[in-house]
Amino acid sequence: MPLPTRLSAGPSPRARGRASRRPSPRARALRSAVLVALSAGLVAAALPAPAPLGIGDRLFPHLGNPGYDVLTYDIGLTYTGRNTEPLAGVTRIQALATDDLPRINLDFTHGTVSAVTVDGAPADWASSGEDLVITPDRPVGRGEAVEIAVTHTSDPTGPADSGGWVRTGDGLAMANQADAAHRVFPSNDHPSDKAFFTFRITAPDRFTAVANGLREDRRRRADGTTTWTYRTAHPMATELAQVSIGESAVVHREGPHALPVRDVVPAADRELLEPWLRRTPGHLEWMESRVGPYPFENYGVLVADADTGFELETQTLSLFERGLFTEPGYPEWYVDSIMVHELAHQWFGDSVAPRTWSDLWLNEGHATWYEAMYAEERGGPTLERRMKAAYTASDQWRRDGGPPAARSPRSPARRSASSGPWSTTAAPWRSTRCGTRSAPRPSTGWSAAGWPTTATAPPRPPTSRPWPPRSPGGTSPASSPTGCTRRRHRPCPGTPTGAPGRRRRENRGDGPAGAVTPSSGRRRGRAAGILPGRHAL
Repeated sequence: MPLPTRLSAGPSPRARGRASRRPSPRARALRSAVLVALSAGLVAAALPAPAPLGIGDRLFPHLGNPGYDVLTYDIGLTYTGRNTEPLAGVTRIQALATDDLPRINLDFTHGTVSAVTVDGAPADWASSGEDLVITPDRPVGRGEAVEIAVTHTSDPTGPADSGGWVRTGDGLAMANQADAAHRVFPSNDHPSDKAFFTFRITAPDRFTAVANGLREDRRRRADGTTTWTYRTAHPMATELAQVSIGESAVVHREGPHALPVRDVVPAADRELLEPWLRRTPGHLEWMESRVGPYPFENYGVLVADADTGFELETQTLSLFERGLFTEPGYPEWYVDSIMVHELAHQWFGDSVAPRTWSDLWLNEGHATWYEAMYAEERGGPTLERRMKAAYTASDQWRRDGGPPAARSPRSPARRSASSGPWSTTAAPWRSTRCGTRSAPRPSTGWSAAGWPTTATAPPRPPTSRPWPPRSPGGTSPASSPTGCTRRRHRPCPGTPTGAPGRRRRENRGDGPAGAVTPSSGRRRGRAAGILPGRHAL
């Protein structure tokens, strides 16, 4: 009988004491949070100071980042309508960790970061050099998928030859080769890490936004803006990304096998440029007959109203300077061959990309070969003539573009990857401002045809003279051994012929100060051995 009475009396004093010492659920949660915070603090205290990493590329040692493989980029950009103002951006990166990552390094500069999340959780970040160093709230383990979101700006101002955004007469375009994509958006900025891209560009209604790949959506908004969405069907290197924003016309036609061909041109120039644009399907057929089916989902020509001085093989949408098609004097075969050069890069350089920047000559060697073959078939100089002219000029090009032919054994200079006019250089690209007077460099003489000779000669006469010379009415095919002219690396107007040329960008590197090469990997111009002409990259 006493049993029910005892049970109803509640726990004994000893049991009540044990219960009073057991923490409540709220207390247990608070203690867990404190332990997690302490652990994170200990891990953070053990980490070294944020530092740029890089994957050790010989030409750009701080580009690229170890420990992960980017799978996709989703880049959102908002343009105000003025190309002197920063764009608002959100870049989302999905990646696979290939190592344990207490920190994640991205390449990014020339923008302001306001927020970073890793897998949806806020993360700490710091800038170091041209790296954005992110510390997630917990380390990312090897084999884990990770999603990084960076809220940032993207500034299109700065030196015109620094790469990234190109300011055009009516908006913006991109020229990221070789080391400038991270001046536009956070990335693993190295061609060895390709990924799929989605672009979401918002701009005032009067602008047209175009990007690599196929358009997925175009959505007008109540605030007078339109958001354009594009997605690539094939992986792409960061240096090949392209976004064009301008008062543009988009011209559609069909290429071989019903391939979509879309050209993007200033709306006012649509009729002017049509005779050149309609040639692209024929160029595609010519290339396919030699190297097989075109490798991507579409192709087209982007004509920028800007004085770039180069053309660039951005994937599926090659960038061309307007002047190539509108300046008088260029032979028809020459313009056609430059268009074929950039098209050839879609196979060689885009679909098949270099693993290291020292292999860039493989891109250029193939594109130059098909450019030369096309030009020869259309009335241009023979390949033999081009190569003889290139080798004749190679010593001067080495002096003008580096690397130095010989240096003291005590010099810290880095040697070129190879010698001769097909070499690539490991030195940084440096030059002086246009018109700056400096001590004369060693120079060669000039041949009667306007080509530099290989023998040592007195400095060139102090006259401003294009190289090779032009006729008064424009380009004279007879004025040079090649039938065309060189538009870049010529003296600035009013500058003595032997003085430094126009301003060139300075890139990172550990070569000797003063080593001069053609500006940058993306402005390497006609790869040495190519005939004088525009920079077909």
